[in-house]
Amino acid sequence: MVRKLAALSASAALVLTGCGGAGVTLTAPAAPAAVPVTSAQVIKHVVVIFGENVSYDHYFGTYPTATNPVGETAFTAAAGTPTPAGYTSALLTANPNNTNNKNGAGASNPFRLDPAQAATGDQDHNYGPEQTAFDNGAMDLFPLSVGVPDGANLTAATGKVAITNTNGLTMGYYDGNTVTGLWNYAQHYAINDHAFGSTFGPSTPGAINVVSGQTNGAVNDVNAGTAIVADGNGGFTDVGDADPTGDLCSSTSQSIHMTGNNIGTMLSTANITWGFFEGGFDLSKTNANGTTGCGRTTTSQVTGMLKADYIPHHEPFQYYAATSNPNHLRPTSIANIGKQDQANHQYDTHDFTDALAAGSMPAVSYLKAPGFQDAHAGYSDPIDEQTFIINTINAIQASPFWSSTAIILTYDDSDGWYDHMPMIVNGSATAQDSYSGTGLCNTTTASSTTALPGVSAATLHAQGRCGYGPRIPLLVVSSWSRKNALDSTVVDQSSVPKFIEDTFLGGARIGGGSFDSIAGSLNNMFNFTSSTVPNPNVVLLNPVTGAVTSGN
Repeated sequence: MVRKLAALSASAALVLTGCGGAGVTLTAPAAPAAVPVTSAQVIKHVVVIFGENVSYDHYFGTYPTATNPVGETAFTAAAGTPTPAGYTSALLTANPNNTNNKNGAGASNPFRLDPAQAATGDQDHNYGPEQTAFDNGAMDLFPLSVGVPDGANLTAATGKVAITNTNGLTMGYYDGNTVTGLWNYAQHYAINDHAFGSTFGPSTPGAINVVSGQTNGAVNDVNAGTAIVADGNGGFTDVGDADPTGDLCSSTSQSIHMTGNNIGTMLSTANITWGFFEGGFDLSKTNANGTTGCGRTTTSQVTGMLKADYIPHHEPFQYYAATSNPNHLRPTSIANIGKQDQANHQYDTHDFTDALAAGSMPAVSYLKAPGFQDAHAGYSDPIDEQTFIINTINAIQASPFWSSTAIILTYDDSDGWYDHMPMIVNGSATAQDSYSGTGLCNTTTASSTTALPGVSAATLHAQGRCGYGPRIPLLVVSSWSRKNALDSTVVDQSSVPKFIEDTFLGGARIGGGSFDSIAGSLNNMFNFTSSTVPNPNVVLLNPVTGAVTSGN
């Protein structure tokens, strides 16, 4: 006869005591084990939103601590928020760019730019000057090498002259009172504090790296000049901003095209839907100000600048014959967006939102905002950028695709804004290199991967690919991301196509010397330990202020 049933909490066991006095231990059924998944199993849509010209420290140097002055959108981090590798007290108060006498009148510690200073001038972000600013890892020549003063704009906006009127402007940074939306995405999803541009240089190399991881294979079509550099094997590497040859909107005085592979050709071969969506690409559309064709423009209410919506050298797939749409032909229907037709996967940003509203979204989408919203200092700004990003993410979160989507937020280059962290993994020796001396980018403080080939397997390592370049922001917004998480895995722009390859292409690589073969993985920003979405709450933000409007 059963007399007693006792629960033993320490061992999660049950003891059954019978009339004979002997105890029989029964082990309670174990809880079902978590069933790990992979991105290939649960991620059905990847959206890459990559803006222009932001270094990590420029947006996240003081994260998660904001100044919170009266009258500005407040940001207060949740308890337990991890602290990334941003500004230390020493970097803020005794920065080498303030103590190195080579910087002269531009010498400065990092200083805060407030929301009223969202409109700033552009800094120098060319391949060689950025390397000089790094000064062989000393990170102490930013005002001297890449700083550009902008006293006129900032004085008019705020009355503050001081360092903004000198080359020390490069040391300016924003906090969560200006880039509030991005800080809130970091709070609710995941951020990486060791993400780098694959190489040094401006927009075009960055855009090409984020779709191919390989800037070698450039062909000089029209007066490329210093936009390319000899690769040591009779070919060229892209290091500048020459327009794509053949694009109806490109300059006729300077252009190049690229050879080799990219993620788009691989997706097409595998019959995976995809598209690149850039503001202004639809030449048949007329803006509210009457502009149309390649001349579509928009005036920012923040900067007051009139800027072209479509910028050819920001469109990486236009450089490759296999993925270009030189005449900007329109998709044959909304239902065909992402599929193969005369548009060849190249679209306007409104095509993305049109497809989303129609209940259709390609498996892979790259989004580039119209010029005034792309964050590029000099004509755009973080507030206009925030509006584009938040409106896009809010729309995706309101769609049936949210639970199976990974949104990656990153940038094409740093604009020359100061960042304190170097990470050289690939050397170069050309007339345009200057990291560790005239004509030289090399270091003894990091491993070398100089065995990487050029675009052709028959050639040696391609010169002109000094990297990694400056650190840039990278966030993941997804119901599969870790929440309020910090990942310090070293990744670069080619980690983006690598994630797409692992998710949709069985881990196939671009080849031809692409950095995707050495890139760090984005997987640590996700939680694939269970088949249940780990971060299900939808967190909507205000597209003007960046503040959370719903969700937690």
